[in-house]
Amino acid sequence: MKLELYVQDLRVGNKNATVVEVAKAAGVTDKSPFNFGSVHVVDDLVTEGPGINSRPLGRVQGLTINADLSTFGIATNLNLYFTVGKLAGSTLCILGRNQVMDDQRELPVVGGSGIFRFARGYAIQTSHSMDAAANYAVLKYTIYTTYNSRFNVDAESFAQM
Repeated sequence: MKLELYVQDLRVGNKNATVVEVAKAAGVTDKSPFNFGSVHVVDDLVTEGPGINSRPLGRVQGLTINADLSTFGIATNLNLYFTVGKLAGSTLCILGRNQVMDDQRELPVVGGSGIFRFARGYAIQTSHSMDAAANYAVLKYTIYTTYNSRFNVDAESFAQM
């Protein structure tokens, strides 16, 4: 199955932030050019299109950790939670290294629940847009996944839901 969706990432500093710093390494993070040791909790809106008012599909919830001393390399632990149509209540779990400055970042899909039980695959993340002054980014995810579920759903696009 191929899914394309957008994540509305309201970063730390945005008045409606959906990404919040919850920890940092004392004496290290503030001196690091890459915020090494900084831990963030994420609860971003997922939409069908890139606009913030596009059809909501669910949330991306989890943790991101600045885990590289020499570049913006982020360890991610994300759960893509769907709230619409046949996918409602199902999750896809994305876990891995996110090399933020790359044009495309490949992240493994390591599992799921509901329709996506036993999911495996990968997600390509790209930065669709970035407003640094507003601390607001739109991330595009193209997800390729296989799964084995009792629901036997073959959805190719969100338009079918």
